Amino acid sequence: VRMRVLAISIASVLAAVSSVDAFTPNAAFAPRTSTASSSTARFSAAEVATETYAKPERYTTDHPNNNVPPHIAELVGRGLHECADHPLGIIRAKIQEYFISAEEAGGPKFEIFDAEDPIVTCTQCFDDLRIPPDHPGRSKSDTYYITDDTLLRTHTSAHQSMHLRDGYETFLCAGDVYRRDEIDASHYPAFHQLEGVKLFPKEEVKGAEGLSKEEWLASPECKMIADDLKATLEGLMDHLFGPVEKRWSEDYFPFTEPSFECEIFYDGDWLEVLGCGVVHTEVLEMAGRGDRRGWAFGLGLERLAMILFSIPDIRLFWTDDERFSSQFEAGKITTFEPYSKFPPVLKDISFWTPEDFVENDFFEMARGIAGDLVERIDLIDEFTNPKTGKSSKAYRVTYRSMDRSLTNEEIDALQNKLRDTSADLGLEVR
Repeated sequence: VRMRVLAISIASVLAAVSSVDAFTPNAAFAPRTSTASSSTARFSAAEVATETYAKPERYTTDHPNNNVPPHIAELVGRGLHECADHPLGIIRAKIQEYFISAEEAGGPKFEIFDAEDPIVTCTQCFDDLRIPPDHPGRSKSDTYYITDDTLLRTHTSAHQSMHLRDGYETFLCAGDVYRRDEIDASHYPAFHQLEGVKLFPKEEVKGAEGLSKEEWLASPECKMIADDLKATLEGLMDHLFGPVEKRWSEDYFPFTEPSFECEIFYDGDWLEVLGCGVVHTEVLEMAGRGDRRGWAFGLGLERLAMILFSIPDIRLFWTDDERFSSQFEAGKITTFEPYSKFPPVLKDISFWTPEDFVENDFFEMARGIAGDLVERIDLIDEFTNPKTGKSSKAYRVTYRSMDRSLTNEEIDALQNKLRDTSADLGLEVR
C-alpha cells in the first residue's frame, strides 16, 4: 500500500509541474527500505526502469531546442547501478548496506529511491536548489535539454525537493546523471550519483527558530547537524575503504550552507570523495519544510568504483565485454585485471575559434562522430594573432578501442568528418 501511495503522490507532483508525456509515472518510483527484504523489488524495479527509460525516442524529440544526441539517448535506461554484479551496483549496495545497518543499530530509517525517471524539470534540477538562471551549469553547452523546460537530470539532487514535499525526511537517491564534459579517462557524459538527505526532529533544532541567517550559521544546532553529517560520512568511508585518514575543507554549493568537501588518504594519495553540507534554509522553505533543518550529501559512484576496483578508464563501466563483467561478483570488491591495451591513434586538429566558442560543444561533436573510440582530447596549443585578433586552438585527439586495434584508414575517416563538421560550430579549420 505504501509503495502504491508513493507512486500516486509523485504522479501528482509531476502532473503539476509539467505536461510532458515523458513524465508518465510507474512503479519504479516506489521506494525500497531494505536490500534484505526486497531482493525481488530490486530486480523488478530495474526491469521496469529499463523497459520504461531505455527508449531513445523519449529523449531525441523534435523540439527545436532539444540537444540530446543519439549516442547519449542510447545510454539512458541501462540501469548499471541496479546490476548486482556490476562495479557500480556493488558500490551502491554497499552504501545502502551501511545505512541499513545504522538503522538496525537504532538510527533513522532511510527510504531508498534508485529507479526514478531521468527526465526532470528546470524547476526540480535548478530552481528548487537555488541555482540561478545565469549559472553556467544551465547552459546548453553543459546540459542536455529535452524541451525548454525539461532535461536529463544533471545530478540526483534534482529529486530532493520532490521527496521532501512528499513527506520523506531521511532518504537515499541513486541514479544515472548526464552532463556535457571534457574527454579523458575519468570524465564521461553519463555517470551515476548517490544522494543522501536527513532532516532532524523539530525538538532537536527548536533553538534555531526565529534566527537570522548569521545567527543560524553560528548556532549550536547548525554545528550539531554538521557534526552529525561528518560523523555519518566518516563512518561510510571506513565502511567502504576500511579505516582511513580523512580531512574536511569548506566548499560552496548553492543548496547547502555551510558546505564541506571530504578527502580520504588512500593508497598513498589524498582523494576527493564527496561534497556535502547543511541543507540551505531557502531550499527547505521552497519544499514546504521551512520549519525543519537537516543535511545532504552527494557522491559519484564511478569515482568510488574506479578507486576501489582499480578501474583505469571510465568507459569500461559501459562495455558489454564479458572480459570486464566476468571479473565482478555481487558483494565483493576485487581488483580489476586489464585484459588488453590496444595502441592509440593520435590525430591533431587546429582551428580559428569564434568569440562564443565553448570547448564542451567541440567535445560533444567528437563523441557524436567517434563515440567511445575517443579516449581523450587535449589542448596542445593556443594563440591570438596580434594583427587580426583572431584566436586559434590546437587539440590532440587520442583514439583507442578497448576491444581491438584501430586502423589509420578508419580513424582518418573519422578525423576528416570531425574537421568537416567543425564548421557547424563556426570553427575555421587551419
